[in-house]
Amino acid sequence: MKLLIVEDETELRRMMAETLREAGYVVETARTYAEAEEKLHLYEYDCILLDLMLPDGDGLELLRMLSGQGSAARVIITSAKDSVEDKVAGLDLGADDYLPKPFHLAELTARVRSLIRRSGAGTHRIEVGNVSLNPDDRSAAVEGKPLNLLHKEYHILYYFMTRPGRVVDKQVLAEAVWGDHADQSDNFSFLYQQVANLKRKLKEAGASVAIQAVYGFGYKLVEEGERS
Repeated sequence: MKLLIVEDETELRRMMAETLREAGYVVETARTYAEAEEKLHLYEYDCILLDLMLPDGDGLELLRMLSGQGSAARVIITSAKDSVEDKVAGLDLGADDYLPKPFHLAELTARVRSLIRRSGAGTHRIEVGNVSLNPDDRSAAVEGKPLNLLHKEYHILYYFMTRPGRVVDKQVLAEAVWGDHADQSDNFSFLYQQVANLKRKLKEAGASVAIQAVYGFGYKLVEEGERS
């Protein structure tokens, strides 16, 4: 799950990101309206934590932009503006929840988890072939037998299993799994190694699916009978 935190308070932004990363999410952050707008145009997110009072713009305008884009991202407003009018405006523009400041970080994590669960992304087991994932505890199995995956390996497999058969650009995959850190490398060696390890583990476990390289572009998840 990839999250974007839009928050101008430096320490709060840091604590929110740290807490949600510890909970197992891929987290990116934006300090200003302009930075958030750029990331929302370039990348896809499962959930957005949005402050309304930004130094260079109104968070409600970002909600309008997301609505105009037809974005499927879930939005939780995290704002000190706690008036009924602000809540109604945010919800009318497509926000899914409203968490007024100050809030406990434990409640923030619970709200994110609950929202993802309500969206159907967190409670239902994902199955492709004989491989299954349980997003609630981030576990994987092949024919019911546990598949021991490292943190990034799980996120890579999750990304592919929610897009079976779809060709995934390696840059898009890197950004989805590593977030902001994907831009810190001038090559994709970190991605190639993780994908190679995951492919090996799937094969050794007898998985009926495989991650197949698409020359010059990226990868896709294929089932038995579709492999070339």
